[in-house]
Amino acid sequence: MMIRLSTFTTRMWLILVHDLLATAAAVVATFFIRFEEAGLVERWRFLAILLPGFLVYAGFIYVFSGLYRAKWRFTSLPDLFNIVRAATVLAATLLALDYVLVAPNVYGTFFFGKITIVLYWLLQIAFLSGPRIAYRYFRYARTLQHAKARDSTPMLVLGRTADVDVLLRAIESGAVTKIQPVGILSPSLADRGQAIRGISVVGGPDDLESVVAELSKRGTNVTRLVLTPSALAPEAKPETILMRARRLGLATSRLPSLDDGGEALRLAPVNVEDLLLRPKVRIDYRRLETFVRDKSIIVTGGGGSIGAEICDRIVTFGAARLLVIENSEPALHAVLEMLMAKQSKAKIEGRLADVRDRARILHLMNAFRPDIVFHAAALKHVPLLERDWQEGVKTNVFGSVNVADAAAAVGAAAMVMISTDKAIEPVSVLGASKRFAEMYCQALDNDFARRAAAHERPMRLIAVRFGNVLASNGSVVPKFKAQIEAGGPLTVTHPEMVRYFMTIREACDLVVTSASHALDKDRRGGLRAQHGPTGEDRRSRRAIDQAFRPGTRPRHRHHLHRHQAGRAPTRNPVRTRRADRANRHRRHRRSQARQSIARGDARLACCA
Repeated sequence: MMIRLSTFTTRMWLILVHDLLATAAAVVATFFIRFEEAGLVERWRFLAILLPGFLVYAGFIYVFSGLYRAKWRFTSLPDLFNIVRAATVLAATLLALDYVLVAPNVYGTFFFGKITIVLYWLLQIAFLSGPRIAYRYFRYARTLQHAKARDSTPMLVLGRTADVDVLLRAIESGAVTKIQPVGILSPSLADRGQAIRGISVVGGPDDLESVVAELSKRGTNVTRLVLTPSALAPEAKPETILMRARRLGLATSRLPSLDDGGEALRLAPVNVEDLLLRPKVRIDYRRLETFVRDKSIIVTGGGGSIGAEICDRIVTFGAARLLVIENSEPALHAVLEMLMAKQSKAKIEGRLADVRDRARILHLMNAFRPDIVFHAAALKHVPLLERDWQEGVKTNVFGSVNVADAAAAVGAAAMVMISTDKAIEPVSVLGASKRFAEMYCQALDNDFARRAAAHERPMRLIAVRFGNVLASNGSVVPKFKAQIEAGGPLTVTHPEMVRYFMTIREACDLVVTSASHALDKDRRGGLRAQHGPTGEDRRSRRAIDQAFRPGTRPRHRHHLHRHQAGRAPTRNPVRTRRADRANRHRRHRRSQARQSIARGDARLACCA
């Protein structure tokens, strides 16, 4: 390892000088303790000859050990290990030197002795580590003093002790301010009665009310509860914890997880998206990077929440070129600004266009020549499309036809269409229009597969059905938040309504995953992702103790259907008390579905 003295800063030189002075003091103190004053005077002449050379040697040891680079404010176990290692090397050197001095023609006897060397080793470690530990404690005490002077908010931390330690370290270093931890609630029984960095583990999650009451009696009014990533796991039932904290009048914050990256270590509000009530889907990101890298990709509807996230993921995975097609000027400008800020190597372009304009879409694709097309442009609001169904047909059906035909005409390897779970036995214009688009893409896909030669890979057309995507445009989450901030009540479409939620990141990663599987030589058929039911009503009742105003909107089902692998779509049973009532509901929905499909056929015939 090459060490350049020109790279030494003033602080590094000061640390090195301090360590050399500590070494000299350790040697002199060792002789004084071992031989007392008379023995030190007797050996002083020879010691004065050996000490300068030993200090020069110690300086090299300290430089190669990196002691001069460690910041004292953050002294930790790795730094103390380096000190022990350097002191051990120096002690071993003295032991070897003692056997040289024992020669008759040098000193004639042991100058140090084994006891002296062991005593030196201990004093050397103490003299090097003592000032560092003292300085760290000084900075720690000053940070706590400043926190108290600023009227920091007393808070409880809930979660595993390993996660809590990250937050406490951030508070000690000053990275997180204006909060003062007064207790820890750990789910592990083994942690009870112990302390982490001076903060006691006062109970578990079930002890929240009693701990807050006990601290209040002592004069500490807790006003905030901080949840670590482990406390937001589905098995920890975070919605119950939030409801109890709300009843106590505690503000809630979360400590972001550092596993996914991209978020600074600072407290953030607890979002509804954090309460997914199921483990997140694990994605093979290495596969996605290999699939997307160096490809030319088009995203229609790139200014929407789903389209923008797909663009972000594509750029992150290393696409060579990206064309964003959007009919809204502000949305296109916003997504291009966001993508440019990533400073990626991809060549990013944006074009204003409407997927209804067949000639414009064909011209853009012919000029760009994409490898993959992600079709996210659509009209998606059920009540609006029920009233203005003609517009939904123009965009969702004929717009999808235009994109699919253009992608096929320019030789794209695949087209991925974003569909909806409402396309399964549709009872609304949204579901019916998306189902027609799916059927067209499926027909094209089968036609290409039938006409392709044995050695050729045909173009693939894939439809990915989404459930409710949290935090997307039109999601129920912003409406819930607004109702909560207004003091309620919280409205849901119906007490028996069941919906399937996924995060926007999961949704877009699954879209790219579906394309990678569809183009896999060893796999045929689409990708079906299963997401366990997380009902609007169940989420709301657990997370928020509010009144409800139920009322089913037109063309909304109580229960959505999902494709199961290897069989036709099945229905979820309506959870009622009597079987005959359940059968009446089923017959009514079947009748509605047949009537809606018939009306959709008539409407499409009129448009054609």
